[in-house]
Amino acid sequence: MKTIIEPFRIKVVEPIRMTSREERECFVASAHYNLFALHSDDVLIDLLTDSGTSAMSAAQQAALIGGDESYAGSPSFFRFEAAVKHLFPFKHVLPTHQGRAAEAILFSVLGGSRRMVPSNTHFDTTRANIEATGAEAVDLVIAEGHDPDHLHPFKGNMDVAKLERFLAENAAAVPCVMMTVTNNAGGGQPVSLENIRETAALAHSYGKPFIIDGCRFAENAYFIKLREPGQENRHVEAIVRDMFVAADGMTMSAKKDAFANIGGWLALNDDALAQSVRERLILTEGFPTYGGLAGRDLDAIAQGLTEIVDEDYLAYRLRTSAYIAERLEALGVPTVKPSGGHAIFVNARKFLSHIPPLQYPGQALAVALYIEGGIRSCEIGTVMFGRHPDGSEHPAAMDLVRLAMPRRVYTQSHADYVVEVFETIAAQKRQLPGYRIAWEPERMRHFSAHFEPI
Repeated sequence: MKTIIEPFRIKVVEPIRMTSREERECFVASAHYNLFALHSDDVLIDLLTDSGTSAMSAAQQAALIGGDESYAGSPSFFRFEAAVKHLFPFKHVLPTHQGRAAEAILFSVLGGSRRMVPSNTHFDTTRANIEATGAEAVDLVIAEGHDPDHLHPFKGNMDVAKLERFLAENAAAVPCVMMTVTNNAGGGQPVSLENIRETAALAHSYGKPFIIDGCRFAENAYFIKLREPGQENRHVEAIVRDMFVAADGMTMSAKKDAFANIGGWLALNDDALAQSVRERLILTEGFPTYGGLAGRDLDAIAQGLTEIVDEDYLAYRLRTSAYIAERLEALGVPTVKPSGGHAIFVNARKFLSHIPPLQYPGQALAVALYIEGGIRSCEIGTVMFGRHPDGSEHPAAMDLVRLAMPRRVYTQSHADYVVEVFETIAAQKRQLPGYRIAWEPERMRHFSAHFEPI
């Protein structure tokens, strides 16, 4: 059939409280026009993030009941560890309460002043955790990754030639080479298996460990199956293993491609590095067999890892984003092409061309989506990435608005509603104002900054 249906039935529902446009204007003004500051029950369609917002399955709910809360050596940990090692061939697996904790622990050991960490594109928490140690986070995505309209099938790829030049000039300052799959900050774009292997080989030729931020590993693997020659007849599980066998470690937020509401892990092969981060883990997260998580959450992650590699689910997941992107493009709303997996990325800089980048067109569109339709989204642009460690501000490479789809939460009619709200905004987009920042914190300003319309 042409229609790809949701490969699940809805067993439990949560009501949405409907609000009026007038109410939403008051709510967002009271939140200083920062959508992170809204009460979630004042949001109709919450596309702020796909992190921790998934609907858990009946099997995951059952796994919660079976969780064991022993402080050390819980059977929940060993079930979790076995599930992780089934997909990811790493020697040491250390649970953490979420992905940014894994990043913080890793770079508390590998980071430091005058160090430099290259990646295809670091996302916000990774960049912040690197920079908090005094190190520099460097992005080396391919040129096509900066062009929202380019149809390259793997726009998340590392520019291997740039990485080689970078390592030749800075190898002594580089503690590791990183890669994010999929490339979230670049529009949810995948990385090819060939590029993963080339990047790993180059890192190893300079004696550097290769670390993958694997938050959306299953979506990336399914893109490889769909788009990379020679991979079309392979199962996603096998592709996942090939992606990570090339790496020396991974950071992971289980709140993404593990269907969990909380949790993550740091996995490594190097014994000495693992011992160093394990000691740090005990100080900041907890004993290494629970790492800041309840046993029931470890069991939910273990079950989620068996469900995320289901190819019927992944086909539905990727098609949902593609469907919305196609409908928006038909309305003249530009999106990052080709469509990503976990989200639709709207090119706000192009859509609101009358608003200059330093007046934050992404924030302007995000606020308009909430006022007009109660949709909460996330700016991925000059607000998030425009301020540099030296305090200067420059336009980001792109000004995007991310519509991140929670897994197994919304239906076809919700998707059509999102498109309808965009249709209304498109008819009046020239009336939308830019924004200025009235107050901002020292780091990661997008979470708590106060905005004012211009």
